Amino acid sequence: MSRVTMIQHINIQISDKDRSRDWYEKVFGAEFLDRGPELNQRQLQLRIGNGEIHSTFTPNPNPSGHFAVEIHDWEEMIGNLDALGVEYTPPSVREYSGGHSTYISDPDGNMIELVQHPLGLRDSRGNTVEIAHDPDGMVWARKPGYGPPTG
Repeated sequence: MSRVTMIQHINIQISDKDRSRDWYEKVFGAEFLDRGPELNQRQLQLRIGNGEIHSTFTPNPNPSGHFAVEIHDWEEMIGNLDALGVEYTPPSVREYSGGHSTYISDPDGNMIELVQHPLGLRDSRGNTVEIAHDPDGMVWARKPGYGPPTG
């Protein structure tokens, strides 16, 4: 059986593309993914860490459930939320790891869990695993002629 290797993107409902883009860029340092005029008109696509958030436009979003993002520097993130006036639930500390957890909501009410795992990620043999990340952004490889070169 083929196994899933990662979640490539999630999709959320939003009512205002510009407001959502601004919020995700300020709160998470999200990167706008320019997918060309046709797709940009239909969707807002952003990269956060090594995953993507895509959107569906609707005048009355109906958020359900939540998604979670891993935070590297907990104190820096809480400071950023405070500076931006973003409300969050009282953070909890996870006894098993010393990590933290709290919840925030975007402007359309999509709930986002912020989590931190300070002990890192380990494979099935107990080896430390590095999370793929490029501060300048990552992009899925494409065939020649489809968007800018990918290296």
